Amino acid sequence: MDYIFTVRRVRKDVFDNEPGSTYFLAVPEDAHDLSPLQTVGRPGRMPKKWLNAVLREAKPKSPSDQGDLLVYVHGFNVSTQTMLSRHRLIKSGLHAQGYQGGLVSFDWPSADKALNYLEDRSDAKESARRLVDEGIAIFAQMQEEDCQINVHILAHSMGAYVVREAFDDADDRRALASANWMVSQIMFASADVSAASMSEGNPKSSSLYRHCNRLTNYSNPYDGILSLSGIKRLGVAPRVGRVGLPDDAPEKAVNVDTGPYFDANRDQFQNLEYPGHSWYFQDATFMKDVHETIRGQVDRNVIKTRFHANTGFGPKLALKM
Repeated sequence: MDYIFTVRRVRKDVFDNEPGSTYFLAVPEDAHDLSPLQTVGRPGRMPKKWLNAVLREAKPKSPSDQGDLLVYVHGFNVSTQTMLSRHRLIKSGLHAQGYQGGLVSFDWPSADKALNYLEDRSDAKESARRLVDEGIAIFAQMQEEDCQINVHILAHSMGAYVVREAFDDADDRRALASANWMVSQIMFASADVSAASMSEGNPKSSSLYRHCNRLTNYSNPYDGILSLSGIKRLGVAPRVGRVGLPDDAPEKAVNVDTGPYFDANRDQFQNLEYPGHSWYFQDATFMKDVHETIRGQVDRNVIKTRFHANTGFGPKLALKM
């Protein structure tokens, strides 16, 4: 089964591209798309049966191990079919690297046309609250002294914006703001968030940094989608998924430049619609780096899939070619 919770509206027995109730889905392996018929329990509240199934996959496999639950949040211009396909690519890619934890995807109403960028951004902000109420608030309850399951987040493209808004919203909620909840590893890939907003002390990202142990940003200077002319971006600021973290980012944040790796291997990704933006899902080296980041057993500076590259501003981490 693939476990997904979606906040898309149901119309004529299918999910569409507008916000709706929260549906907790158990998707059979032979299914090619999401369907309301896959819903476990009643919409609107995480059913115990669904949560227990997710925790069974996430729990430690031996008393000496830690358990891991990875939450994937997709970006804009993503249909339900593409979301499910990428969920499965992440699942198979991480398992090939030895990952033994669980995977849950948060699906929000993202249109399947690039010209819907501004509408998607509005829906993303609204969806962020749902990620808090129906995801973070529930998983935060697992963060107890005797809890052996670490929660991690992998967000792609505008999914990073959803996560950032969700964390900020959580700190505005009295119950969650006062709770001692943490996410272990947050990983952004091709993040559609302004680079300047990721500086230390910036109010837009302060909650994000406060509630994670480590934030890893994978950037690619060859990402055409995140260029100012890539879509109808209306002059938005440079994106952190293209130019990387600012120099004054907090110590717990680390940038991994994937540009040299992508440039050396771009021929493999030419079958993709947006190679520089979406190559991550199909690459074993990236999945290995994500797996090592989740495990957290070696320092971020010596993960074997990385090297120290001189970018002209001192040594920086980059993905090995």
